[in-house]
Amino acid sequence: MLRCLVCILFTGAAAAQPDLAGGRKIFESQCALCHGQAGGGGRGPSLNRPTLDRAPDDKGLRKVISEGLEPEMPGAWQLSEHEVTAVAAYVRSLGAAPQEKLPGDPARGAGLFETRGCSGCHMVAGKGSGFGPELTQIGARRNAAYLRQTILTPAGSLPEGFAYFAATDAAGRAVSGIRVNEDTFTIQLKDAAGRFHSFRKSELKDLRRLVHETPMPAYQGRIASAELDDLVAYLATLRGKS
Repeated sequence: MLRCLVCILFTGAAAAQPDLAGGRKIFESQCALCHGQAGGGGRGPSLNRPTLDRAPDDKGLRKVISEGLEPEMPGAWQLSEHEVTAVAAYVRSLGAAPQEKLPGDPARGAGLFETRGCSGCHMVAGKGSGFGPELTQIGARRNAAYLRQTILTPAGSLPEGFAYFAATDAAGRAVSGIRVNEDTFTIQLKDAAGRFHSFRKSELKDLRRLVHETPMPAYQGRIASAELDDLVAYLATLRGKS
């Protein structure tokens, strides 16, 4: 009788263990497109770290997986409760993996960030300009390969919802900027100097979306390999809360 009870308890304990292999399979097929095959980030944030800001505990992580985070991440409505638990367990296991070791010196990279004028468009911890994306948490949201490629060819990794426009008003004045707001009749742009411009579309001579263009210059062929390593190493350290 005792032996049977031990078998039942052991079997129950085993059944309660999350299915890491199944979670990995689901993750690689449904999550890796945004988060990277190893959870290192891509279009979505990096997950290979011990603490996830939007999912501080297992319950929160399962909720994020099930319900998503609008507008960036859709909910996994198609997954069963067991599958959600398996994916959450696999994501947690990624946080135990050693952090990516990068060439380059973060301190030199921080200097390059200033001398290359990056702070003229990007804010870090409240410092800099907000024309480009906020970078305070970029090291937690993107892996080194993504950061490197974005520096070299930024037009190839534009964020979701990004729209760059060129407008010409009735007086012939041309303005280029990132779309801030738009409806059927009006559009608001923010230019590289941080100025906002509001237009009624019917009063514009021309309004064009600059597809596959970005105000950020491409550094392909314009930055030494060692400097690129330093800059990526610095950006990878930016994991603070905005």
